[in-house]
Amino acid sequence: MDELLDYDEAMALFDPVLGLEVHVELNTASKMFCGCANHFGAEPNSNTCPVCLGLPGALPAVNATAIESAIRIGLSLNCDIATWCRFARKNYFYPDMTKDFQTSQYDEPLCFEGHVDVEVDGRTFRIAVERAHMEEDAGKLVHAGASGRIHGADYSLVDYNRAGTPLIEIVTKPVRGTGSMAPQVAKAYVAALRDTMRALGVSDVKMEQGSLRCDANVSLMPKGSDVLGTRTETKNVNSLRSIEAALTYEIRRQAAILACGGRVKQETRMWHEEGYTTAGRSKEEAEDYRYFPEPDLVPVAPSREWVEQLRSTLPENPAAKRVRLAAEWGMTEREFGDVLAADALDLIEATVAAGASPASARKWWLGELARVANAEGVELAAVGLTPAQVAEVQGLVDGGVVNDKLARQVIEGVLAGEGSPAEVVERRGLKVVSDDGALSAAVDAAIAADPDAAAKIRDGKVAAAGALIGSVMKAMRGQADAGRVRELILEKLS
Repeated sequence: MDELLDYDEAMALFDPVLGLEVHVELNTASKMFCGCANHFGAEPNSNTCPVCLGLPGALPAVNATAIESAIRIGLSLNCDIATWCRFARKNYFYPDMTKDFQTSQYDEPLCFEGHVDVEVDGRTFRIAVERAHMEEDAGKLVHAGASGRIHGADYSLVDYNRAGTPLIEIVTKPVRGTGSMAPQVAKAYVAALRDTMRALGVSDVKMEQGSLRCDANVSLMPKGSDVLGTRTETKNVNSLRSIEAALTYEIRRQAAILACGGRVKQETRMWHEEGYTTAGRSKEEAEDYRYFPEPDLVPVAPSREWVEQLRSTLPENPAAKRVRLAAEWGMTEREFGDVLAADALDLIEATVAAGASPASARKWWLGELARVANAEGVELAAVGLTPAQVAEVQGLVDGGVVNDKLARQVIEGVLAGEGSPAEVVERRGLKVVSDDGALSAAVDAAIAADPDAAAKIRDGKVAAAGALIGSVMKAMRGQADAGRVRELILEKLS
């Protein structure tokens, strides 16, 4: 295992410098340079053609929607948009790219010189974006073996479905001045990019599926120095928590080496979810990718009119939207923080738009539905209930058709495929009983069964009504109107 320096000790000796490269897969219908379906989860090698397989004589054509998405991304990151740029061939041995080069952008990115502001613990950090350029993704290697990694694998299989997927790579300039907050700032930055892509609708940004992933670079400078240290690049980190943890580990590892007079090797590192990084390949010497302009593609030259038209389609800034919704919904900082932590903001917003109050929408998504999601090991958005259905459930509660307890059974029925919330109520017979005749008989039975509680109520101890209400609710399988039951008890015993 690596020697690690205590984090606080590391921060007393060194200043971290970050460099973040975030890859975003676009959700266009087809791939970047061919007409193959751009769809995650298809049968291996089923979404392929001569172009994305690099067969001789196959000619690429640029996906116009991908260009549009890239420009909208650049505008959202406060970038300048090039008036003219080209694609280039990046020559490299790609075992998962049959043509052995990647079509990318080299010295002429479409989007450049932008910035993103993020807030961490009340401080605002401006992250300078050097470039956001277009390229195609590589395929995927599947390593057969217990570890699922190339080390120790019996053999490897190649799935070319992902090869040619439209990709935007967003590269920061060196990020200085974050101090001990560097890992949290990196996490907040990637979270901000994820929220922006989701708001734009250009990617599903599912980090666990690789549609958004981060290469996290970090180096250390001795306190008081302005000379950049040797960096390492932790590749393809695919969760926000892991970005923070991987950078924290690398800072401690590098600090331990430097504090003992050693030298950090410039290399890629692999992040292991157990909580550590391991060496990948050396990057101590500059690699010659032999870039040259792609001869089979025409340059991209977006008109200023088109760029401004796309600017007009940009959604509300996610950070500004959060501030607005928190105020409109009247939630405390802690309540709203819980919404963000659960990744439930969009779900609650859609539920409110469907007619529920913010408080009730938050109650269902962070309560019963979060419990279901945790039990099934899925994201909250994948539990199987739509915001409109949640709003309908709450409408049944507001209308006195069901109470909260019965509403949970309604949700259970909807998730089981028994129909809409209203249909589940009818099929399961879940309506609240508010008929005075039935309730009065149940109240009389409860009073007879618990004379002590009845005596206390007659003596003015109204709180004792809770026991009788509980008895009635139990007898009527939770379907009694609790408010009316209380009224009848007090009427009979006053």
